[in-house]
Amino acid sequence: MKVIDKIRSTVGEANGGAENGGNHHNNNVAFSFEFFPPRAEGMAKVLELIERMVAYSPTFCDITWRASSGDVSLDIANRMQNSIGIETMMHLTCAEMPVEEIDRALDTIKSGGVQNVLALRGDPPIGQDKFVQIQDGYSSALDLVKHMRSKYGDYFGITVAGYPEAHPDVIGDDGVATPEDYQKDLAYLKQKVDAGADLIITQLFYDTDIFLKFVDDCRQIGITCPIVPGILTITNYRSFRKMTGLCKTKIPADILAALEPIKDNNEAVKAYGIHLGTEMCKKIMAHGIRTLHLYTMNRDESALAILKNLGVIEVSKIPAPLKQQEQKAIQEEVTKKEVAAKAG
Repeated sequence: MKVIDKIRSTVGEANGGAENGGNHHNNNVAFSFEFFPPRAEGMAKVLELIERMVAYSPTFCDITWRASSGDVSLDIANRMQNSIGIETMMHLTCAEMPVEEIDRALDTIKSGGVQNVLALRGDPPIGQDKFVQIQDGYSSALDLVKHMRSKYGDYFGITVAGYPEAHPDVIGDDGVATPEDYQKDLAYLKQKVDAGADLIITQLFYDTDIFLKFVDDCRQIGITCPIVPGILTITNYRSFRKMTGLCKTKIPADILAALEPIKDNNEAVKAYGIHLGTEMCKKIMAHGIRTLHLYTMNRDESALAILKNLGVIEVSKIPAPLKQQEQKAIQEEVTKKEVAAKAG
């Protein structure tokens, strides 16, 4: 099933401001979890984590993509959809991917019944500053959306990324994009939607006013699809600064002031992150937005704590972990694949 249809059946058509009425109970919030592909030895552990989190009935889960570990993403997407039994979205990028490889990935998930893709340009390879289009490849997410619609028709639900502060490529040394660059970025987002994307998930942010303004700005230029806020909980000070540095994310002064005295105390930072994430989500939901996408970083505590604080889930519902035999079987299968790949 397409994620867009699941979201609409959970929260209704509107999802982006006062038009949604706001008269809702918390049980009709469409929430989702994002995971990233582990190294081969961590596969069973990540699948156990996903299974544990799926017991709380998210609307969907997604798995990120790196060209270097694409087969792991394909494998996890298939297991999420068919063994764990959750509606699955797989990220797909243009980075280092000729069209032939893009189609191989799409055909693979299609044959496994996965019907949802987050279409991205992707980051430059490590060590490169600028994205370079490879031969027989695409240069943008827009190209990827157009290709998917022309080749696969209506089969896939296509999601694209939205950038509340504009794409990091156009954010200047002063930490902001010019008004012209911001408007260009919005216009490009509309092109992606007009080409066939039916859902937007945003880049992480910590200033909810920037996100809410972004939603309004999108509505002003005729983007009507749901815009899902991407929430990354702060769990560790160093990784928070690293991630916000990479994404050029604005950090409000009061957040920095709260973190500075506790930055070396991981438990205190995690507790503050849960508090902050809860308050951000409350403010977003107060504006009638009933969708939340939680970047888990392959950990469950903070994301689940926020949803519990919001009254969206009950944490008493704790599932049994993957049986040890199943874990062992998965690990053996992954190791076999790794050995075969090295031998090839």
